[in-house]
Amino acid sequence: MYVYLVFSKTGTLLSRALRMCLRTKYPHVSISLDENLTQMYSFGRIQPNNPLSGGFVQESFDSGVFQKFRHCECAVYRMEISESQYQSLVQELARFLARRDHYKYNILGLFAAGMGVPLKRRNRYFCSQFVSELLMRSSILSSETPPELLRPTDLMRLVPKEIVFEGLTAAYRPQDSPSMDRNLPM
Repeated sequence: MYVYLVFSKTGTLLSRALRMCLRTKYPHVSISLDENLTQMYSFGRIQPNNPLSGGFVQESFDSGVFQKFRHCECAVYRMEISESQYQSLVQELARFLARRDHYKYNILGLFAAGMGVPLKRRNRYFCSQFVSELLMRSSILSSETPPELLRPTDLMRLVPKEIVFEGLTAAYRPQDSPSMDRNLPM
């Protein structure tokens, strides 16, 4: 079984600022359960035109911020995981989906992380904090560093994975034969 990590950069002001401050190509990370990436999960803009509307988001390359910024660059990695890790990940994602309206973007935590200070806030996450916590709760990632301090570049370094695509989001096509779409219910 595979899970997919999608590292990306968009044209948003926050994305550009993070790229400059973190000196990284991809300041955003999402997680998906299928190679088609029809449902990716992360924390970001809920409304593409409103930078203040951050929270838990279900993303795809055809909607939201990715639709608004058509020339996004990304790197798609897949990680092989066990059935029990997959089931645990599905359960964790289902918990977030069930309470999606309770979550907000952790902008203070993002700035604190930039200063090396972990700031965990109830029901608030930034993208790499969310993905890291999901992977840790599902026994996919083990790290001494708390999720509140992990950046997308840390995930690229820490997680055993293989790259399946790098380029513009509009050019992404799944590598393998048709896969089972194992998305969570909306």
